[in-house]
Amino acid sequence: MPPRRRFTPTESLESAAAMGWPAREQEQLGDWVLRATDGWTQRANSTLAIGSPDIPLSDAIDFVQRWYSTRSLVPAFSVPVPLFKRLDDELERRGWTANPVSQVMTIALPSLLTAPAPAASGSGPVSPAASDSGRVSPAASDAGQVSPVVGSGGVSTDIESGRVELATEPSEEWLTAVAGRKGPLPESARHVLTGVTNVRFAGWYDRTGTLLATARGCVADPDSRWLGLSLIGVDERLRRRGLAQRLIAALARWAADLGAQDVYLQVEQRNAGAVALYERLGFTVHHAYSSRRLLTD
Repeated sequence: MPPRRRFTPTESLESAAAMGWPAREQEQLGDWVLRATDGWTQRANSTLAIGSPDIPLSDAIDFVQRWYSTRSLVPAFSVPVPLFKRLDDELERRGWTANPVSQVMTIALPSLLTAPAPAASGSGPVSPAASDSGRVSPAASDAGQVSPVVGSGGVSTDIESGRVELATEPSEEWLTAVAGRKGPLPESARHVLTGVTNVRFAGWYDRTGTLLATARGCVADPDSRWLGLSLIGVDERLRRRGLAQRLIAALARWAADLGAQDVYLQVEQRNAGAVALYERLGFTVHHAYSSRRLLTD
């Protein structure tokens, strides 16, 4: 067998992102990564097509189809484009349905550390105890798209009185907020969220201890280069107040201590509001990927 070629920058970043969102079950087909997690999220239940499958393309697609069918899951692909346009075109020819295109956006991590504070207020306090021990305060007891987090009545809109906390494990309140956006969480979803050594679950709490914004950050690649951001959500009553930027900044400071140099996130191209936010923070498009599923009646 000829020596494997080095991954392109796109493939390397896709590989790092896959490590940061680890599926409960994974199998390699050459460089391709087949992933299954009881149907929870497209990324954790699709084949990441990078490098080579080491068998003819037609046979590789058939293998993927059988692999998911035996697990009673919809066969699915995540295909970086235009790098693997030939594969995407072949899936199109075979009748695989295209989901909305997603894009991977990146920024140099130091740019987030030096970015101006949100207009609504300063950077906001970060709880050292939460960052160090993984605890959330007693009062506090999906790609990254800006989505609503369900809060309770009497929500404080005073941004200055709130706080950011970083935890090593997601609280039940944090998981409930995510389930409100991504759908019910099977037990295997916890593996996706926590199956990385270096991971933090960020939350912004108002003065009553109500969770009103979430984000997840991880550093999972072997070189500790990339901070991966996901599950960024802000209560609709507090959007455009800088809460997402506060959480991102707190996670960036944490990742910088681990030696991370760059940041990535994944967002659907059609999510104009989220894309605009990330562009304001300085993120630019690195590449896009096509998501396809083989749907049957």
